[in-house]
Amino acid sequence: MAAEVQLLQPIKLPSGPANLTYEQKYWQSFASELRLDPSQHSSPITHISSPPPPSNLNVASLDQFAVTTGSRIQIFSSRTRKAVKTISRFGVDDIAHSGNIRRDGRIVVAGGDSGAIQAFDLKSRAILKTWREHKQPVWVTQWHPSDLTALMSCCDDRTVRLWDLPSDTSTTTFNGHQDYVRCGTFMPAQSGLLVSGSYDQTVRLWDSRAGGKAVMVFKHAAAIETVLPMPSGTAVLAASDNAISVLDIVAAKPIHILKNHQKAVTSLALAGNGERLLSGALDGHVKVFETTGWNVVAGMKYPSPILSLSVITSGSGSHKEDKHIAVGMQSGLLSIKTHLSGEQKVLAREREKEMKALLEGKIDDYDKSKKRKRGRGWDKKVRGKDFTGEGADIIIEGNARGRVNNSLPWGHALRWGQYAKALDLVLESNDGNARPQQLTLLTALHHRSALRTALSNRDELTLQPILRWLIKNISDYRITRLTTDVALLVLDLYADQLGRSDDIDALVDTLMKRVKVVVEASQVAWSVRGMVDCLTASANVDGNAGVEA
Repeated sequence: MAAEVQLLQPIKLPSGPANLTYEQKYWQSFASELRLDPSQHSSPITHISSPPPPSNLNVASLDQFAVTTGSRIQIFSSRTRKAVKTISRFGVDDIAHSGNIRRDGRIVVAGGDSGAIQAFDLKSRAILKTWREHKQPVWVTQWHPSDLTALMSCCDDRTVRLWDLPSDTSTTTFNGHQDYVRCGTFMPAQSGLLVSGSYDQTVRLWDSRAGGKAVMVFKHAAAIETVLPMPSGTAVLAASDNAISVLDIVAAKPIHILKNHQKAVTSLALAGNGERLLSGALDGHVKVFETTGWNVVAGMKYPSPILSLSVITSGSGSHKEDKHIAVGMQSGLLSIKTHLSGEQKVLAREREKEMKALLEGKIDDYDKSKKRKRGRGWDKKVRGKDFTGEGADIIIEGNARGRVNNSLPWGHALRWGQYAKALDLVLESNDGNARPQQLTLLTALHHRSALRTALSNRDELTLQPILRWLIKNISDYRITRLTTDVALLVLDLYADQLGRSDDIDALVDTLMKRVKVVVEASQVAWSVRGMVDCLTASANVDGNAGVEA
């Protein structure tokens, strides 16, 4: 009779010193993540937008945001995080851009590759207006922050235009850019200005009262991917390649250059009532900056290049708070991370206590403390319910003791000897237990003499996650032997491939620098140990001499 296959025992490392700041803990509290996988025919998510929160405390904020992908605009509920409507009334070969909901929630406007700008009734999805004045792709359409009938557009025909909903033609055309205009927005309502960025490497400010010429121009070293005004109206943020410029409009010069991304920055969003800036880039990272000294205070990693980013808020005025962080990726993946607040936090804590009491067999005591009675079959309902809605990220599963846990994809692949696939799956994981799972799998592969098999025959893309894992973990003294074995195998297998890929060469160079730092620290530690050993030996000699005397 065959022996029963047992679960791998997860590796638990000793706890290290806590190094999370309050800021990092806050951003990590956006933990109830909902990932909407791309369908078979979905496209990259190029734009995410939500209507601006109302300034009037008596007006409820709109419970929706728009996601633009391929030839459609999806309308999501910010309460349920589910798509409630899809607008796909574009041409067969047309691609939609920059779907934006008007602040009263009644009309959606979007541009497209055909050059047409269309306004849709959000309720019926009927086309209310179509402008065809542009003859090239329109990348930006945006409603005026205070005028319900006014909007702007930015186009590859090098123009920025103003439109009025009742009119059949544009009301103002701004000329001056020498290349594609791929980004633009209204400045705060009181200024009456617009700002745009172009592939001609300039950011331009426009004033409709001063004719069609730019009133201010900022020159950059690369194409402008996105622009974002600060709430004060005195500064503009502009992303050019992997740098973010903070442009002071009053002084007419840049006052800060932020270079914290490895690849082009594609999207910017404000959070914390303008006190925090979030930036998304093609390197898959979201960085969080404080807007006083412009220092990085937190960060997040995503599995694909980021094309769009939005912080969706709730409430209004001084009561406004960040509710969701929505990120759209090149792969078509949409991530919505939710922050629990108010009553949601209380409910989540109570749910945790209830689940803990259930797992510890103390549910009766918990019920007595809450003075509640349960009906028949409650345990099956609790164990069978998958709490994946907003504010809940606890899943109760059956007892898997004595069985292989097939709920872990890498565990299933490991069981069937698919070592490379198992390693890829565990390195792609982003849940809270990702690191223990990675250590468990790598240790199991080492014990099975399967590390070389799992690391062999990799291309440029599949080798990068392994090098990043080594860079991140090589300095952890608790797993030095494991990381050293993996690093030596990688260098043995791919040493002859160096010089063929800039990305791989950069990662190997970073790994070498990290190893150098670790080795230097180790040498200092050995020197200190040598001095301590000498002092200890000297003390022992003196003590023995005293005893003999």
